Amino acid sequence: MEWLKGVMGRRQGQDEAADGAGDALETAQQQRERWRSIYVIYFTMFQMSLGFSIVLTGVWPYLDKLDPGASKEALGLAVGVSPLGQLVASPLLGLWANRAARARTPVLAMLLLFVLASALYANLHLMRPNAHQWMLAARALVGISSANVAVARSYLSAATRESERTRAVASCSLAQVLGFVVGPALQAAAAPLGPGAPYPPPGEQTFQLRLDMYTAAGWINALLGIINILLFLPCCFKERKIAAREAMLAQGKETEKEALKAMKPDYISSWTLVVAFFVLVFNFVLLETLATPLTMDQFGWSKKEALEYMGALMSAGAIVACAVFALITPLTKIFEERALLLWGGFLLTGLASLLCIPWGPGGPPLVPADALESGGGCPARAQPWCLTSRGLTLPQFFLGYTCVSIGYPLGVTLIQTIFSKVLGPRPQGVWMGVLTGAGCLSRALGPVFVSSVYARRGPDATFGTTAALTLAALLALRLVYGRLQPPPPPPAPQEMRPLNNSISNPQPNNV
Repeated sequence: MEWLKGVMGRRQGQDEAADGAGDALETAQQQRERWRSIYVIYFTMFQMSLGFSIVLTGVWPYLDKLDPGASKEALGLAVGVSPLGQLVASPLLGLWANRAARARTPVLAMLLLFVLASALYANLHLMRPNAHQWMLAARALVGISSANVAVARSYLSAATRESERTRAVASCSLAQVLGFVVGPALQAAAAPLGPGAPYPPPGEQTFQLRLDMYTAAGWINALLGIINILLFLPCCFKERKIAAREAMLAQGKETEKEALKAMKPDYISSWTLVVAFFVLVFNFVLLETLATPLTMDQFGWSKKEALEYMGALMSAGAIVACAVFALITPLTKIFEERALLLWGGFLLTGLASLLCIPWGPGGPPLVPADALESGGGCPARAQPWCLTSRGLTLPQFFLGYTCVSIGYPLGVTLIQTIFSKVLGPRPQGVWMGVLTGAGCLSRALGPVFVSSVYARRGPDATFGTTAALTLAALLALRLVYGRLQPPPPPPAPQEMRPLNNSISNPQPNNV
């Protein structure tokens, strides 16, 4: 096949060429400073994910205590407003980072906003009887501050050589996954604090800071935000951008600006990758959202059983995903990144959707007509498709979840890596904001798709649609396969001009 031809020789040659250029690009001291700053970016990505996930399990009981009788619609708004804020803010923050030509200023501004929003979340009792509105404001501000993800991805693209990009993006994605996993665990660890004393009537309350199982999430976020701000002090974080310098050296240009002007990104492949990223994240979010109701409908699990079993399965899936992130760099030394993206990321994710379409004999267990339709079977009165749907088998579902646990980390990492390389060494703040926004849009639309398609049409229509979308994205990527690579630099002169004398004795390249 085309994607497998000459893979080993080509990748070895690219790596050797990149390593050979590394000595002329920076000194050993500059390299250490550059990677120390990259590690700070990893922590920022971890913290932004944790800031979103740590409240997910506690936001409903916290809201119910602040505003007894609050509706589930209020809960949906409290959860959904955060990705909406990130969606709106990501391109704007990316534009700010491009205009400022540095990452520290916009990142610090958003981290300060994150700390203030988290402290507000921990003190919503002071805002009664308007606590619900203030909770929406706090979560929206957390979402806006989470647009830091776009700036972090842009900085990684500028601060890594092309040969380092895959490893850096994989580590960055791993940091995000760990944030999503650790967040609910920290909320659970705060449970022994208890719900705290009852709130006094709004007219009698005084200014008092509270620490309980609900406010702990806000205080933890605020503390981690302060630590993150300190990590961006000059002693820890020094902006060392190397991608443009690498392009300048490869082209033999006088300045980095000349090198950037000579390299034009491929907009067709860039937008194809943005759409493919949306489809990939949408698939994952949909399955994560549907997993509990799907298993309750198809296997007759009670709410308690579904939460226990799916909690264990999701934890196992997270471990598998972390292992995949760790294996991506070694795999890209054997296979091309484009091949892994198509036949590893998208093919496995599409297969996961197909495996979630009920194929088994018989149908799902039905909730008795005289029972409350609250779990333990498929409620035919609310979902008429239960009467005609086939049954889903446990091995089929477990295999599908395994496929998405492998395919999603492969796809999401390699899309970001290839996207960064396709854009070239130019500032990528706005483009990374667009990519981040595509992921936010998927997270916002996933729950809507569940209520509008799954509840009315069933798993066949739901997962058939996502499988078709994945196949369409795979075909689109296959059509632009030859363009999913860095823009070719203009021919370099016969003799490359030496860099300035400030790097006269380059040191060995050790990371």
